[in-house]
Amino acid sequence: MVSVTRAAHNIEITAESLQVDLNRLEVQKQALERELAAVVAHLDSVQRALGALKALALDTAGAAAGGSAGATGSTAAGPDRASAPVVPQTDMSSSRSAKVASKTGTQAKTGTQVQRSESRKSAARPNAAAADAERHSTYGRLTEQIVEYFATVGDADVRARDVAAALGRDADSGSINAVRSTLDRLVGASRIRRTGRGLYRAVRS
Repeated sequence: MVSVTRAAHNIEITAESLQVDLNRLEVQKQALERELAAVVAHLDSVQRALGALKALALDTAGAAAGGSAGATGSTAAGPDRASAPVVPQTDMSSSRSAKVASKTGTQAKTGTQVQRSESRKSAARPNAAAADAERHSTYGRLTEQIVEYFATVGDADVRARDVAAALGRDADSGSINAVRSTLDRLVGASRIRRTGRGLYRAVRS
């Protein structure tokens, strides 16, 4: 009878230990999934920024080539116009010339407007890419700030809200949730450890 009771007790202890390990592994899995999502988002933003910069470089090169060709054509056409004899035009010819000139001017204005619109779009792409890079840079600074904070608190148990308050990031729930997510990611990376529900402590070196 004593042997059966002891065996049941050992099974219960083993089950509790396995449950603790299961909870820890689930937390690590969630942290790794969040870290992978952050890496994928960072990779996507870098690719978009690179694509935008390449497109801007191509647009700039095309505009420079077009300007050089236009200047060369104007220089070459100058002597021909200067050497052409002046022939009196009738009223009908003058009217037709005026219409052609009006159409040409309208087309030139339309082309200029399209070119300006494309230039604005090309300029906006690097701005969006720069915003993405700044957001991910802020995410990295938050991680380092949290690590530095735990280096100063020693063996004390702290909550996510306390960490957010110490870093000046407790103004809204979004900032506090960002701190909490970063804490979970650091737990998964074994840079800090969880000591209880919502409690974190620095890892002793």
